[in-house]
Amino acid sequence: MPVFVERKTYRRRRMADGARMLPILGALLFCMPLLWAVGAPPKTTVTMFYLFVVWIALSVISAVISRHLHENDSGSQSDAENGGR
Repeated sequence: MPVFVERKTYRRRRMADGARMLPILGALLFCMPLLWAVGAPPKTTVTMFYLFVVWIALSVISAVISRHLHENDSGSQSDAENGGR
């Protein structure tokens, strides 16, 4: 049993792990405004702007991870068709 795996396989697995953790990160970031109300509650516009920025950031990160995983999938399929060459 090999201790180390191929670099491409390792990176693909870490990207898949990142894709699995993204919803948890999103839930935590969406709950952050609940912790802001220490003194006076924040303005609604600030909270909505924060939520919009978090939503856009999560969408962009998800697209990047998806594109990276899709590129790895198409590369491994072409390798399989060529007999691993």
